[in-house]
Amino acid sequence: MSINLINKIHFRNWRGDLFGGLTAAIVALPLALAFGVASGAGAIAGLYGAIIVGFFAALFGGTPAQVSGPTGPMTVVVTTVIATLVARHPDTGLAMAFTVVMLGGLLQILFGVMRLGQYITLLPYTVISGFMSGIGVIIILLQLPPLLGHTGTGGVVTTLQELPTYLSNPNWVAVGLGLLTLLIVFIVPTKLNRILPSPLLALVVVTIISVVVFKDANVARIGEIPRGLPTFRMPTFSIRELADMLRYGLMLGVLGAIDSLLTSLVADSISRTQHDSDKELIGQGIGNMLAGLFGGLPGAGATMRTVVNVQAGGKTPLSGIIHAFVLLLVVFWAGPLTAQIPNAVLAGLLLKVGIDILDWGFIKRAPRISVKGTGLMYLVLILTVFVDLITAVLVGAFIANVLTIKRLSDVQSDNIQVITDSIGNHNLTPTEQEILTQAKGDILLLKLGGPMSFGAAKSISRRMTLVQNYQALVLDLSEVPNIGITAALAIESIVEDAIAHHRHVWIVVTAEQVQQRISQLDLQRFCKDHRTQNESLSAQISQGESRLQALESAFSLIQ
Repeated sequence: MSINLINKIHFRNWRGDLFGGLTAAIVALPLALAFGVASGAGAIAGLYGAIIVGFFAALFGGTPAQVSGPTGPMTVVVTTVIATLVARHPDTGLAMAFTVVMLGGLLQILFGVMRLGQYITLLPYTVISGFMSGIGVIIILLQLPPLLGHTGTGGVVTTLQELPTYLSNPNWVAVGLGLLTLLIVFIVPTKLNRILPSPLLALVVVTIISVVVFKDANVARIGEIPRGLPTFRMPTFSIRELADMLRYGLMLGVLGAIDSLLTSLVADSISRTQHDSDKELIGQGIGNMLAGLFGGLPGAGATMRTVVNVQAGGKTPLSGIIHAFVLLLVVFWAGPLTAQIPNAVLAGLLLKVGIDILDWGFIKRAPRISVKGTGLMYLVLILTVFVDLITAVLVGAFIANVLTIKRLSDVQSDNIQVITDSIGNHNLTPTEQEILTQAKGDILLLKLGGPMSFGAAKSISRRMTLVQNYQALVLDLSEVPNIGITAALAIESIVEDAIAHHRHVWIVVTAEQVQQRISQLDLQRFCKDHRTQNESLSAQISQGESRLQALESAFSLIQ
């Protein structure tokens, strides 16, 4: 199935898309400024990222009503990238960081072309909850220094080490402005929030207070941002940093994919549409690659901006494009207005973002739902905060899959029955029970049910070791819809052992996939091999049309 790269833009819902895009831009403006300052690249980088990613993700993406731009999770990663590379290479570090953004976008395009979109969000919820909450913790920790009136260090561990110093010597004006910002975004009534988004209201009100009341106070402010279009930035690499750049690029690509596709699911639920995961990844990748080329922060599908867009009437990609153009207009005339915005105000806005990212609902209920799930969620959270996202996701996914495989293996083991008599019924018909009774243990019925994966192989072999003396083996696979290679090889070993001990084997198969797998094993070769060694050997492998027919044939042979 081909992907139509460019979305068709129509104006059938222009009024709703206009209001949706305008509202989303109003919400995005203070957050874009805050993310830009927090990243270390400057407020203008946040605006450029919101414009470029917002425009191109809408034009090429696969979620009609989604609005994209810099988000908390993406900013956390790019902050680390910028801090690390600038510290190592003061002259070229920022250019290298934007090159990492390009690499992340390129990888997202590759994910979409390879049609990996349907798999990326198949992570267990405990893992998703853990790393999203971990990102929330990182945002909160990194915003404590600017809230207290100090310059942030860019790293979680360093911030924690320096936190006692920050707490012992706070800038009380900055603290007051930041807490007032936080108070406003929390207490603004829902009805007012729909008309005037609380982040913008807090930004304007507290900035005015800071200028009127604390004009002469020593408070760090954004400063005037550059006006006009961004400049092209050539990709910059360093051989020594190539491995780290690729790792960071992969981190941005994977996180951006997960963040965007989770938001796409939210957009589907509130707009009653169906997104195209692979197309969405391509659109996000193009946006991020171009953002890196023009000095913008990386972005992803933004949940809050998408929700307000839909609530205001936005339904098509036109709303995301309008959102980008509105922010572009802001870049041309808002430079002097942003100069007086205190960094503590932006810290207050981002603290709200971090608090909202924390998965409070699951954190509260997790211990009641599952002890293992709770432990896994906190493990992923800790790894996200103190190691990195990729390690957290890989470790979390591995442990979650091992636990899942163990549960499935236990279920599959319950569907494995080794039957030599009619005691216990085993869901056999009266005729089948009679045959086994008369056989007096000379017929062994190995009955399997449900999908048989590699987790069932060990149980199959273990059950067979419990029975040694029999003359005929009936393998009933009639209730097995599919079988994995490892389980099939376990059955092969059982058949080979039976033939080697001069026993007859009947195999009952109905599912096409199982029939194909069994035929690929070429089990008849065991008869030929052992007949070469012992011409008197009369063992054989037969295909029974049904379990009853196989039992009847086996019974007639052993008489």
